[in-house]
Amino acid sequence: MTELRTKLIKRFLAAFVLLTITLGTLAQDTRPGSWHVATDTELKALIPARAPVIQERIETELRTASGITDGKGKYIAGVVLITAGYSAEGRYSHFFIVQVPMKIGEVQLGAGEYLIGWKHNEDSLTINFYEAASGKFLGSIEAVRNASITRVESFRVWPPADKSLIQIGRFTFPYQLGS
Repeated sequence: MTELRTKLIKRFLAAFVLLTITLGTLAQDTRPGSWHVATDTELKALIPARAPVIQERIETELRTASGITDGKGKYIAGVVLITAGYSAEGRYSHFFIVQVPMKIGEVQLGAGEYLIGWKHNEDSLTINFYEAASGKFLGSIEAVRNASITRVESFRVWPPADKSLIQIGRFTFPYQLGS
């Protein structure tokens, strides 16, 4: 009888350890530090060669792609659109993929595909957000020149543990990840 009891206790302890490890891994999903820069391979698999923009499919410039991942298959990423010759020219400049809820200024974005356009002001950029499928305007935010940024980027999403910023050129604007 003690041999059976020993086996049951060992199985219970093994199940307890496995459950603890699994719950610890799941809990990491919501920590800002679990988000990190997506690799070029991940971005290539995620970002389409031609982005769906309203009724058109506009080429993307993959070398400008930037994104972050939670390491569990969720991404936030963007890329420059090659808009020359399309009706989107001057209105949209970037294709933006969001797979978790996020807030940018007063603009709440759910999982989906979006367009970003910008207008240069004297000391800032007005960043406009649109639904990719419909072109519906969702809202705007002001991006400010960021003195701590030394490298000009076409587009960059910084992981929340680093800066919680999105960068276009020398200008940045903050974001918050939802749950």
